[in-house]
Amino acid sequence: MTQNSPSNSPHFYRGRFSVAPMLDWTTRHCRYFHRQFSRHALLYTEMVTTGAVIHAKYDHLAFDRREGAVALQLGGSDPQQLQHCARLAEQRGYQEINLNVGCPSDRVQNGMFGACLMAKADLVAECIAAMQSAVQIPVTVKTRIGIDELESYEFLCDFIQKVHNVGCQEFIIHARKAWLSGLSPKENREIPPLDYDRVYRLKADFPQLYISINGGIKTIEDMQRNLQYVDGVMVGREAYQNPALLGYIDQALFNPNCRIITPRQAIEKMLPYIEEQLSDGVYLNHITRHMLGAFQNCKGARQWRRHLSENAHKPNAGIEVVETALGFVEE
Repeated sequence: MTQNSPSNSPHFYRGRFSVAPMLDWTTRHCRYFHRQFSRHALLYTEMVTTGAVIHAKYDHLAFDRREGAVALQLGGSDPQQLQHCARLAEQRGYQEINLNVGCPSDRVQNGMFGACLMAKADLVAECIAAMQSAVQIPVTVKTRIGIDELESYEFLCDFIQKVHNVGCQEFIIHARKAWLSGLSPKENREIPPLDYDRVYRLKADFPQLYISINGGIKTIEDMQRNLQYVDGVMVGREAYQNPALLGYIDQALFNPNCRIITPRQAIEKMLPYIEEQLSDGVYLNHITRHMLGAFQNCKGARQWRRHLSENAHKPNAGIEVVETALGFVEE
């Protein structure tokens, strides 16, 4: 790590810890829940396509300012559409625009965005430049270490350099390559081997950039180890399935004087929000489905999950469902 690396700055990189964008999971209710555990985590939306932002009747940019620092992940490859969406997102209060260059699903490829864009570095650079010209907030890229047979370190460096040349300063690197055919998105998160050393090398060769690492990170110790080599860590499924992990983040990664937040404390802080959302017509299970894993390894966790699963979807289910479920748990 060089002396003037961002990782050695006395001011923490705002993406030092982030929760990954996860389709159907990191909804606004999920993010509000996660925020109760950590004041400092950067939270990402689900990937939203430019077409959905521009044409859908549903407001895909809706979020609550009480969610704190939230980054919008966009899927697209048309520079003008991305520019338009970035401008709208900044106006709505998002803290970052992130371009998805990592998702390998067939549907995403057919739309000409996601991981297939790794093979089109010039187009990605054009997209980033268009968005940066329209907003003051950071425009970042989330990508893989390679795709298909394009897996050399030189290929990765060439991609990073071309996108950096137009001014992009921040990259989140999923430390696996992606196969664009033959593997499902789930398999692409598990089968290609992790190569953390390649991401560390990238940071060493581009010390002026902010590099965050993603993939297979599950514990505070994993995070601290990675932060010796890169600027930030992004955690996905572990943060969603075991949100209690988030309660340790502020103390372990940002400020030792921060207190640890327990799942019970986070859920109790959720109760006024849940009542507010119910009064606005939101169904209880749209919120509580993101809270099922809160008490992993705690006595009563199974009863907590069962009571929510069996009752939160019922018509007129109210806050009492959560309060009753909470009574089963011993932390």
